[in-house]
Amino acid sequence: MAARAGGGGAPQGPARGSSAGGVRRRRQRREWSAGGPGAAAPLRYGMERGAAALIREGWFRETCRLWPGQAMSLQVEELLHHQRSRYQEILVFRSTTYGNVLVLDGVIQCTERDEFSYQEMIANLPLCSHPDPRKVLIIGGGDGGVLREVVKHPTVESVVQCEIDEDVIQVSKKYLPGMAVGYSSAKLTLHVGDGFEFMKQNQEAFDVIITDSSDPMGPAESLFKESYYQLMKTALREDGILCCQGECQWLHLDLIKEMRQFCKSLFPVVEYAYCTIPTYPSGQIGFMLCSKNPNTNFREPVQQLSQQQVEERSLKYYNSDIHRAAFVLPEFARKVSQAVPQRLPQG
Repeated sequence: MAARAGGGGAPQGPARGSSAGGVRRRRQRREWSAGGPGAAAPLRYGMERGAAALIREGWFRETCRLWPGQAMSLQVEELLHHQRSRYQEILVFRSTTYGNVLVLDGVIQCTERDEFSYQEMIANLPLCSHPDPRKVLIIGGGDGGVLREVVKHPTVESVVQCEIDEDVIQVSKKYLPGMAVGYSSAKLTLHVGDGFEFMKQNQEAFDVIITDSSDPMGPAESLFKESYYQLMKTALREDGILCCQGECQWLHLDLIKEMRQFCKSLFPVVEYAYCTIPTYPSGQIGFMLCSKNPNTNFREPVQQLSQQQVEERSLKYYNSDIHRAAFVLPEFARKVSQAVPQRLPQG
């Protein structure tokens, strides 16, 4: 998740994408290096406690209670940045195979090598499903990847981004410039603050809302609740569409089923899609898409990109065929999805 940093609400702890969650790590006071077997280059000294616990013998290792019994490891070439912001621990390192890597509270948010798959899909799935998206709201996404993709769309006239942790934005501009390039767009209005409060004050204002959220741990759990989707619904125009990070079908099928159930009580059209991305748990991440327009067909993009448009927008993952394919679920997930009854949308 993806990525992806920031969101709304009170100061938050760990998780992918936004500033929320909770990952315990042992504190160590000793200095460290990457001098273990196979290390590509020595790391800078002086980074203590959190970094020392996360990087050992030249390897970063991600574990989390949301994906028990498994871990993601990347070989570290150089530690580039480490700080504690008001909301979370921010770590950036250069890996030997995935470029620069952004980590928030111990959880990988993005890597330069594979970030494009998540960013392109969470942006283009909703935008290419809307006939005329002009005003877009992004909740979270402090690394800038979602913003980069949104501003490429010629119909989009304005983008508001709500990111609660300004430090993530500044770190991303320095160490992930290929992602943060969208911050220079004239279409952008940046709101550093609480996305919840912003939406409460801006009702029926947006054609598309994209929530680049963290995993559902601690305060971030609120981003996966019916009340949050109700809030987004009120901030959407009458034919508006939303797209939110939707977790992994291999790990969180019960949560996905629960989310689909309450989404179907709010919106006439609800779909789940996914993409592949090597450095997220189980190599996949999903998206929950909802529309206030009963005629929306997420499975068939209303804006179909030509090969020339794909190349002009420098897309490396998204195209109209992958859009259609993203909604084709494996049988175990499809059965669970079909088991969710359609309820009459409220309000």
